[in-house]
Amino acid sequence: MTDTTAPAGSASTGAEGPDEGPDVADVLVIGAGAAFAAVVWSLARRGLDVLCLEQGDWVPQDQIPKNHADWEVRGRHYWNPSPGKRRGAADYPVTNLGENPVDVYMYSAVGGSAIGYGAHFWRFEPSDFKARTLDGFGVDWPIAYEDLIPYYEINEKMMGMSGSSGDPVQPGRPEVPLPPIPIGRQGDRWIDGFDKLGWYWWTQSQALLSEDYKGRPACVNRGFCSFGCPSGALALPSNTYWPEALEAGARLRTNARVREVTVDEDGNATGAIYYDAEGRLREVRAKTVVISGNGIGTPRLLLMSKSPRFPNGLANSSGQVGRNFMPHVQTMVIGHFEEPTDADHGAWGGTVSSRHFYETDPDNDYVRGFTMVAMRGYSPLNTALATAPWGEGHHEALEHHVNHEATIWVCGDDAPEEHNRVELDEVNLDDFGLPGVTTYYTLSENSKRLGADGVRKATELAYAAGADSVRTTGFDSILGWHLLGTARMGDDPTNSVVDANNRAHDVPNLYVVDGSSFSTGGAVNPTHTIQALALRAADKIWECLDAR
Repeated sequence: MTDTTAPAGSASTGAEGPDEGPDVADVLVIGAGAAFAAVVWSLARRGLDVLCLEQGDWVPQDQIPKNHADWEVRGRHYWNPSPGKRRGAADYPVTNLGENPVDVYMYSAVGGSAIGYGAHFWRFEPSDFKARTLDGFGVDWPIAYEDLIPYYEINEKMMGMSGSSGDPVQPGRPEVPLPPIPIGRQGDRWIDGFDKLGWYWWTQSQALLSEDYKGRPACVNRGFCSFGCPSGALALPSNTYWPEALEAGARLRTNARVREVTVDEDGNATGAIYYDAEGRLREVRAKTVVISGNGIGTPRLLLMSKSPRFPNGLANSSGQVGRNFMPHVQTMVIGHFEEPTDADHGAWGGTVSSRHFYETDPDNDYVRGFTMVAMRGYSPLNTALATAPWGEGHHEALEHHVNHEATIWVCGDDAPEEHNRVELDEVNLDDFGLPGVTTYYTLSENSKRLGADGVRKATELAYAAGADSVRTTGFDSILGWHLLGTARMGDDPTNSVVDANNRAHDVPNLYVVDGSSFSTGGAVNPTHTIQALALRAADKIWECLDAR
């Protein structure tokens, strides 16, 4: 990310108005991440004037850690996924509290948090949309799996998804655009383990090119994708949707820190006020406003956008903005193997995976389930820090573990609970005087039992695949890779924020399109579903604009 700082004297109490007259657009989009790249692409192609405000900036090639010999060190500093540790110019303070604090994963940049993801590319299961009806879990979505099928298909082609067709647990899926990424000998070991246990497995679908595609080169197996992909084989919003959106006429304004979404006396959104790259206060007016700030940034902006009409925050008559925070029940189980695991060869995001334990089993003492993704091992520095303390025996321990470990990521379903939440932090402010956020998260009893079983099953798999020992990262801090649920979708305006079309119940021309709109979180990486929802929302926005 670009290393810029706020101009001197740019801090604001929010009292002053814009420095000059407003800009005007048909649609204002706030946030340039995975969801809104899809929204902007879809609407700009229809000839609408779409303006996007992004708090961060483009990520230049020389900032990608994997372009440098010290990529692991860079990955722990300016590329660190936690804003509290990274403290970049585009970040705002995030404090994590609760019995199980979340280690929040969040980037402010063109592409959003997808710039550092591992490219897992899952569809939800049909049962994820009706977990309340099926299992008494959480709430039902107001839409069904079938509503997203055509948008999943568009997104798989746009991103260039690699995988295997015919997955028996994924209904309504046509041919996958590209063949699977090679799984290597460690993938073969994982398959042996699954087969010994009689558990279903399938090659991992990934937003990563196994072949040259749409002007982007195939993966060359440099490994550890979350440290950046120098070649462009990793599908990012910045190398898929954004080039086509900009070519279609969309406008993208970076280093634009939005202070509030503005409304008129009738309660309609009129646009936004933001600080530009020089710290000047600007205004945009638009017929439709779309927010995509992720599960933390979106409730932050809604809660900051108070007015006489919306004294508790914009679109918050239900009191649900910021509530029902779901980061998933996540941990890693790491097996040690006598033979090398080729941890540095191939995609980090998985070799094979299993939804064998995804659905509710009446024999369990919990409902819903989890996914296991059998992956390669950790990078050398991360392995050393976890297994080889400084002092006597350091080198021996490091030699024992490096390139002899492989990882199973366990991701479990996480029920929406009001006490798990995101709130404004009026004490810790950003460089412009705007509030930070505080997250509160505590694992439910169901999540604790589900997570414990996920660790047991992953441990069993590791030994079945040939591991001679196993360690786990536990749940002492929750991996905050997936920020979901804090402006959730529903039919009832009293207990949800947006409707089935991602439109705010309280504000007819305001849309929230990102992971915050999830009613429940499923048990997989949500990026693909976030983008499919965004493409669907763009169609609904177009229908409303076309009808005016």
